[in-house]
Amino acid sequence: MSMKEAVTSVLTQYANFDGRARRSEYWYFTLFEAIVTGVLAGLGSAFFGSDSTMNIFTVLSSLFSLAVFIPGLAVTWRRLHDTGRSGAFFFLTLIPVVGGIILLVFLCQNSTPGDNRFGPNPKEAYYI
Repeated sequence: MSMKEAVTSVLTQYANFDGRARRSEYWYFTLFEAIVTGVLAGLGSAFFGSDSTMNIFTVLSSLFSLAVFIPGLAVTWRRLHDTGRSGAFFFLTLIPVVGGIILLVFLCQNSTPGDNRFGPNPKEAYYI
């Protein structure tokens, strides 16, 4: 799956918390978010300096973050489903330091082979 396919897939399934998401889909979307946020932050600092708290790039960065919050949460939820876990494991992030590390390990793990209780393996369906 390419970055374009991953971003398109996540944005078309805007608020779909059902099913499974491939590892590449999750990580490409996360990379896309980081690149866009970094570019907007960099442009804001380059044109307005670090003193300016309110500029067009800050507003655009905030709007972008709001626009991708739900899709990002949904793809994380589906990614946890792909590893055979409930999406509620996302709430591990509420545990300081350790929760984020545990969630990162879960998100890096490979898919459970075959179908699981959340649906068919998207990796196998992709190559058919």
